[in-house]
Amino acid sequence: MSTPSSPDGRPPDQDSTSHPATADRLGSSWVVLALTLTTGSVDAISFLALGGVFTSVMTANMALLGLAVGSQDLSLAAHALMAFGGYICGALAGTRIAVAKRGLLGYGAHQTALAAELLVLCGVLVCWLAVSGRPGPGTRIGLLVAAAFAMGCQSAVVRVAGAPNVSTTYLTGTLTGVLAELVTKRRLRWKTVLLILTLPVGAVWGGYLVTDVRFVAPALPVAFLTVALVTSLARERGFRQPAARPPR
Repeated sequence: MSTPSSPDGRPPDQDSTSHPATADRLGSSWVVLALTLTTGSVDAISFLALGGVFTSVMTANMALLGLAVGSQDLSLAAHALMAFGGYICGALAGTRIAVAKRGLLGYGAHQTALAAELLVLCGVLVCWLAVSGRPGPGTRIGLLVAAAFAMGCQSAVVRVAGAPNVSTTYLTGTLTGVLAELVTKRRLRWKTVLLILTLPVGAVWGGYLVTDVRFVAPALPVAFLTVALVTSLARERGFRQPAARPPR
């Protein structure tokens, strides 16, 4: 008798029985929404205070790079390249951590990757506070690279451990999918629409803090990401608890 395979073609093993299904490893829709709020707030801060580029939308940064080259804006070109490089390094590191067989302290590897992202954003916050929210050119580049690294790490985690076709950073494809399904199947995925609308909400708060309460602006994405990580950890702990035995 052949051994049943998992949906991804691999035979079941201990890991598959001790972890949630791949489509739900991050924990819940609340985790995904909190991660999207993180993205919106980080992008707003980076665009307004770290060189006029994004930390998560590399397609936009490539367009900005082309624009910078065409207009001979060396500063914008440098910032776009630094963000691009930081994102790539973060995506590589995040994928490496998220696909590991074990995470720290017995939790999932994907949660370890989110913890690494949180550590990087905490570093951004500390550096930001040290310069009173007014980073000079060199510090600005360093903060930009670190923030882009964090977003690359988050993108990788969601791709590896999140639900299929779900992203918390690049949402153009998600929007296209929603519209295509609306036309072809006459069905609107309201949860996905909510996810898309969550990104500008995070950007609104990030933009407000940079404009009016600049000193503590990076604390916002740290708070959002902490909520996401704690929620995911709580769900993982509940999943790992053994089911109650039925009375005899």
